[in-house]
Amino acid sequence: MSDPSSALTPSMRDVLRRMERAARTPMYQLGAAGAKAAYEAGAGVLEIPAVPLARVEALQIPARDGYALPARLYAPVSRDDAVEEGLPVLLYLHGGGFTVGSVATHDQLCRQLAHLAGCMVVSLDYRLAPEFRFPVAHNDAWDALQWLAAHGEELGADASRIAIGGDSAGGTLSAYCAIEARDTGLPLALQLLIYPGTTAHQDTDSHRRYAQGFVLDEPAITWFFAQYLAHPEDREDWRFAPLLAPDVDGVAPAWIGLAECDPLVDEGVQYADKLRMAGVPVDLEIYKGVTHEFVKMGRVIAEARRAHADMAAALKSAFGLN
Repeated sequence: MSDPSSALTPSMRDVLRRMERAARTPMYQLGAAGAKAAYEAGAGVLEIPAVPLARVEALQIPARDGYALPARLYAPVSRDDAVEEGLPVLLYLHGGGFTVGSVATHDQLCRQLAHLAGCMVVSLDYRLAPEFRFPVAHNDAWDALQWLAAHGEELGADASRIAIGGDSAGGTLSAYCAIEARDTGLPLALQLLIYPGTTAHQDTDSHRRYAQGFVLDEPAITWFFAQYLAHPEDREDWRFAPLLAPDVDGVAPAWIGLAECDPLVDEGVQYADKLRMAGVPVDLEIYKGVTHEFVKMGRVIAEARRAHADMAAALKSAFGLN
């Protein structure tokens, strides 16, 4: 078998070399609190500079149990300068294995999407494991989407043009929300899935091929899911593993962006196939020579900047902004 690292771009290989030289303790050895802090500290290191926007506001969105979920609104124009019908809006759900990550760790990415797509982005701080286990993050994401559909106009959003999106675990949550939206008659313009987790068990060829040394490794995946899943049978719940959903007929059109050198690439392709088999329009992009988390490395990885532009184009098309 060929060396899987031979497919890496020179820039991506350089990032991995620098990560190896830094010799930081893996997150799964730090404990949950230490992992959260480490991810927060390192999240912006390889990001593009934060784009200044006319409107950035803190929000609170009520969850079903009364908890106030923190969120952050991004818009490329002020409230006064927005079009009368309001801006279309993307609800963004950050990655981090349901255990790490926050609005802050994905600030630059959400700013970039609002800037490039000309839409509003609402980034959600759903509750994290291990303090909050499955299905709390799923419930928080769905509650926020329903709230946005009902109250978006109060924010200056066009509630008739809503998309859901996220990376990694946030992609899983987005795929779940798209199915719930279909089932409840909540229309979505797009589901934007960035290397989403979709399978119940990490047993695909890409999980074996990229198990070590490609940013997201097997021990980290196992640890993340141990934090979030309270019971072994939770893995078989389609909400956690959308590939197990009974059907995906009639869900929102999908843009799916995957990294070639990522344990999650095979299940992303499988989910794209599942959607296509159900007649759902799918735009699948596989970015060659890069790893998981690459979309947050735009300062040094050209494929990240291309992915930002591709995501923005998909949003503009879905929202009728072209």
